[in-house]
Amino acid sequence: MPEYVGNLHIHSTYSDGDGSPADIAEAALLAGLDFITLTDHNLWLENIEGYYGNEERGYVLVLSGEEVHDRSRLPQCNHLLVYGAEQDVAPHAHDLSTLIKTVNDLGGLTFIAHPDDCAVPWAGEPPIPWLDRDVEGFTGLEIWNYMSRFKNYVQIPRATIRAVFRPEEVIVGPHPNTLMLWDQLLQRGQDVVGIGSADAHAKGISFGPLHHVIFPYDFLFNCVNTHVLTKSPLTGDVEQDKRLVYQTLRQGRAFVGYDLIGSTRGFIYSAQGQNTSAIMGEHIPLGHGVTLQVHAPARARIKIIRYGEVVADEPNVENLTHIVRSEGAYRAEVWFRYHGRERAWILSNPIYVDANPNKTLAS
Repeated sequence: MPEYVGNLHIHSTYSDGDGSPADIAEAALLAGLDFITLTDHNLWLENIEGYYGNEERGYVLVLSGEEVHDRSRLPQCNHLLVYGAEQDVAPHAHDLSTLIKTVNDLGGLTFIAHPDDCAVPWAGEPPIPWLDRDVEGFTGLEIWNYMSRFKNYVQIPRATIRAVFRPEEVIVGPHPNTLMLWDQLLQRGQDVVGIGSADAHAKGISFGPLHHVIFPYDFLFNCVNTHVLTKSPLTGDVEQDKRLVYQTLRQGRAFVGYDLIGSTRGFIYSAQGQNTSAIMGEHIPLGHGVTLQVHAPARARIKIIRYGEVVADEPNVENLTHIVRSEGAYRAEVWFRYHGRERAWILSNPIYVDANPNKTLAS
């Protein structure tokens, strides 16, 4: 099954980023990404989609999405990443439920952005969390937003310099509360797709004559990305490939990789049942039991988790096999030792083990 790597949360000069779409596409090429989606605030960009690059350097598929929020609501909250709506949906931002329904009616996808975003009081950075948690109908959750999570590590000024210049030493993984929230939603029976993104802005700061770009695009595109496993290869046709990427995201055939500490390409999470099989995002009947199999690209700690409970945990392995005899949403995590401590490396979407044998595999 083809694997493609992309980033789904990026801001350009059209909102509060410091790079043009062409600059961002160049950075994505340098980082070796296969696709990116620009998500400027309350703005859907027309006429930017296409393949950027050439035969010698390769190509990156550039898509246009939107990060939508109600600007009139203070304090700010409930940012929503929108893909595939093919039009500006910001006029519906006044009500999150209405916004989600509008995007669904347009055939698009919706992901709650940085649900546990925190403030950085000393820097004047406000929190932008998800507050209206009674809404339903969204496609998924941004389980790891790199820049939002970074705010947790700079709560005091003296910690900021090290965090800015050596983030790989301080960043450990996504916010535990977000993973807990994801497990709670899954336990309620919601098929919630998890994605990971940069939330890239590439802002610059100046110290007298010195100027430094904090987290440039090409650096962030080497950090937290979303890997999709499509049913067929990308063809070079923009519209066809866009549909394929978004369809794969909708179905949850994807995992989040912290690629800075080691390439996560080649990760596999699958299930075998009686005369049937499944991968991430798919359903499989329980039958007499289901065998879950995890393959990591290198030796690491592999866990299988059901609704927040670790049901299997093996250190220093490349493969983990575990038989389950209970229904549930089972997701996998891989933790890799880097700079002296274990860090989240790979977070899979769940495989849904169904007690009802009449529930079919996801198409």
